[in-house]
This record gives sequence, C-alpha cells and structure tokens, in this order.
Amino acid sequence: MGKGRLEALSDGVIAIVITIMVLGLEVPHEATLEALKRMAPVLFGYVLSFVHVGIYWNNHHHLFQAVRAVDGTVLWLNLHFLFWLSLLPFVTAWMGSSGYAAAPVSLYGGVLFMCAAAYLLLVHRLARRGNRVLALAIGADRKGWISLLLYACGVGLGCVWIWMGLAIYVAVALVWFIPDRRIERYAGPASDVESPLQ
Repeated sequence: MGKGRLEALSDGVIAIVITIMVLGLEVPHEATLEALKRMAPVLFGYVLSFVHVGIYWNNHHHLFQAVRAVDGTVLWLNLHFLFWLSLLPFVTAWMGSSGYAAAPVSLYGGVLFMCAAAYLLLVHRLARRGNRVLALAIGADRKGWISLLLYACGVGLGCVWIWMGLAIYVAVALVWFIPDRRIERYAGPASDVESPLQ
C-alpha cells in the first residue's frame, strides 16, 4: 500500500503536538523581564521538547523518502511511535511546572526513551521488509542504539542528579540535530530508491 496517508497523519500529529506544547505556555501577568525570567524553566522544557519533535519530524521525512510502500505492521509501528510522541506535551508541562523535580524529569526521559525505541522499531521493520537501500543506509544502527542507552542513563541519573539527566537529553538532541545523512547518502530522492517495499 502507498505511504501517503501515513505521512499525512504523522505530519498532522506532529503539528498538533507542537501546537499543544506552545498553547501550554502561560503568558506572564507582568510586563517585565523579571516575569519572563521566572518562566525560564518552562521555556527551557518547551525548547528542548520542540527540538526533539523537530528532529523526529525531520528524520521521519528522510526515512520515508527511502520507502515507496508500507504494510499493516509499519502502520501500527508508526502509530506506536506517534503515541509516545503525543505524550511529550504532558511530560514537558509537568517537568516545567514542577521546577524540574526528580520524578517528572525521569518520566520525561522515559517518554523520550520510548519515542526513540518506537522509532527504532519502525526503522528496522522498514529495513527488514526488503528495502535493500534503507538496510544498507541504517547498517547496525549504532547511533540509534547508543541514543537508547543514553536516554536510559538519563532516566536513571535524573532520579539522583537532575541536571545530569537533562544534560544527557540535550546531548542526544545535539547528536540527531542534523538529519540522518546515512539515508541521504544511500537513497537520495525517493525516485532513486532501488528496492521499494513490496
């Protein structure tokens, strides 16, 4: 089956996630820089989450450039990924409003971990479904597995050293900030894909 509806749904959900996050920002009641400064923790959480969502949108787009067709399993795995991504506004708001207490910071990392795990499952399913070009591009996917490990460390450290956990979440975002060039290098535009999914 075609991939158009999957991409359209994914784009729509990601747009809604970003909208919910920005609507969760409360406008300061006072027109002073001090009032804005008090919002710094909430703004930091918003920016961090926005960057993560943007990274997923960007890499999701690059991923599906290397895919011509999908199957039912891919549809469910994509929904699984979107489910975890849709929880980011909730954990972002809780983390910011709590002043970065240990439990919200760890739960935030847990959601990031599950987003990464769900995306990894999606990528590997697509690669296994006969897409030789994508399989070559992904290879052993060390970057994906290392990211999962780092998120797990961030969750654990977030329980004890909150800012260390946050630093790990930022570090993973920096690693993925540039779209996945592995796919561009092997696949290029969708029209050049040699072995589309059956």
